[in-house]
Amino acid sequence: MTLVGPGVMVMLADTDAGSVITAAQSGAKYRYALVLPQILLIPVLYLVQEMTVRLGLTTRLGHGALIRQTFGQRWALLSAGTLFVACVGALVTEFAGVAGVGTLIGIPRWISTGAAALALITLVLLGRYRRVEHVGIAVGSLELLFLPAALMSHPHVSMILHDFAHPLHASSGFVTLLAANVGAVIMPWMIFYQQEAVIDKGRHGLNLRSALRSARLDTAFGAVITQIVMVAVVVASAATLGVTNRGHALNSIGDIATALTPFLGRRDAVIFFGLGIVGASVVAALVVTLAGAWGISEVLGWRHSLNDSPARAVGFYSLAVGGTISGAVLVLVIPNLVNLSIDVEVMNACLLPIILGFLLALERRALPPELRMRGARKVITYGLTNLVIVFGLVTAAMTVHSFT
Repeated sequence: MTLVGPGVMVMLADTDAGSVITAAQSGAKYRYALVLPQILLIPVLYLVQEMTVRLGLTTRLGHGALIRQTFGQRWALLSAGTLFVACVGALVTEFAGVAGVGTLIGIPRWISTGAAALALITLVLLGRYRRVEHVGIAVGSLELLFLPAALMSHPHVSMILHDFAHPLHASSGFVTLLAANVGAVIMPWMIFYQQEAVIDKGRHGLNLRSALRSARLDTAFGAVITQIVMVAVVVASAATLGVTNRGHALNSIGDIATALTPFLGRRDAVIFFGLGIVGASVVAALVVTLAGAWGISEVLGWRHSLNDSPARAVGFYSLAVGGTISGAVLVLVIPNLVNLSIDVEVMNACLLPIILGFLLALERRALPPELRMRGARKVITYGLTNLVIVFGLVTAAMTVHSFT
């Protein structure tokens, strides 16, 4: 099926444990005020990821390799360093998400985390891009359980309309959560993953125009799905936690599930929220692991295809396995998943100026003239991405100021 592929995979990973928890915190603190930003971010998400598709299919190079070829090794190392920081933060939150659900149903943290890490390592070492994609999409589809959870929470239409009419709050906490939601939607590792994935899947063997059309549909479909899921989480939290516990901090997945229990019931809270988190965490951990291994291998000039055996791409597979193990080990000492998740998403927002800056520069310099953006599309894309970059810079300044 040409519609389902790298775009859907990376978009399902986009709604990871950190994103879900950030959305839940948004609904609990500010009810439906952050629903509108989720909808407005759909075109931004699509336009950013569509650029990676054109770059990958046209140049046959992954993001790190293309930066090295276009700007040199030093800039490539900077991009790899940015990717490394983003991946470490993401992997910790993904495994913490799995551990939190395990704790919720009585499974020790080390068992649930270890089992997830072992499953991911086994899947990666078995190789073959298409197998990894099929498993990832199947597991990630568990996120769709958030949709019935939102309906079962009986959202208040009048409150939704009120918050749509008054979406802004004059507080530093609101700005931080807004920044976290932006960081939760556009993540550095997504760009590295999708650009390499369209190559590894073999779409470049098709007619370029047909491949681009298919990949764009794939990306657009995924962008809508991931933001619908995010909206569902905000709505479910706003209709429940935002009414009874408005403004209260959520310190763990258990806190969120417990707060939802009076509205959904214990079983449904665990099933809909718990399985949704597991699906989000596992598919994101898989994508993050591969994105990190791909990006760093590209910069270093190593073989890095999932269609190569571990014996032929030792460095790539070693990075993937090492990253997975590191994330699983680190999560065992993380005390507060919710605060960590929001901090990671804010960090992603701070990294966006570097990531999007490289992406826009590559689109302008690495593509042939006929495939570059022109006219209104160029104006809109540059306007939206530069707005996000400015937002990232403001967030970075606020973060630095908060520590001084």
